[in-house]
Amino acid sequence: MKKTLFSALLAALVLTSCGTKSTETAATEESVRETAASDIAYVQVEAVLAQSDLYLNEGAALQEKTQKAQKSWAQKERNLQAEAAQLQEKYQKGLITTMDAQAKQNSIEQRAAAYQNSAQKEAQALDEENYVFTNRAQDLLQRAVEAINADKKYRLIINASALIDADTTLNITPAVLAKVNELYAAEKKENK
Repeated sequence: MKKTLFSALLAALVLTSCGTKSTETAATEESVRETAASDIAYVQVEAVLAQSDLYLNEGAALQEKTQKAQKSWAQKERNLQAEAAQLQEKYQKGLITTMDAQAKQNSIEQRAAAYQNSAQKEAQALDEENYVFTNRAQDLLQRAVEAINADKKYRLIINASALIDADTTLNITPAVLAKVNELYAAEKKENK
């Protein structure tokens, strides 16, 4: 009888502890769900940067300037290559002397070297402009996120590019974009 009573008591304790554990697990899961819904947010950084007034006013112009420079460099290279090919063709056909061909070849090489030097300087200047622009954009983005989270409402704000799936209610991109534009306007006004 004692063994049966002891076994029944042991079984009751096991069942009770299992029930408590399930209740605790459910409470923990609910707490995690509540935390996730209120303490976490994400920002689509690329969208903010692409739609910001900074990009629309300055970034697009810088991108266009870079593309024009690249096209210009490519055209100059093609022109020099075509000129060298024409010189080679004239020389092979015997239309110019060796001395004239060498002189023109030296002239082409000097212009190519001068072009490469100026293109390199222009590329460095464009790289620096792009670097400064990128730093300004990142600074505005960081300040916007800090301003939005000044009340420490969010414990975690992540870049959406790392997300696989998320509830859209956690998306604070529109608020960040508005704040970036506000900060940019204030910065622009201050610089005038």
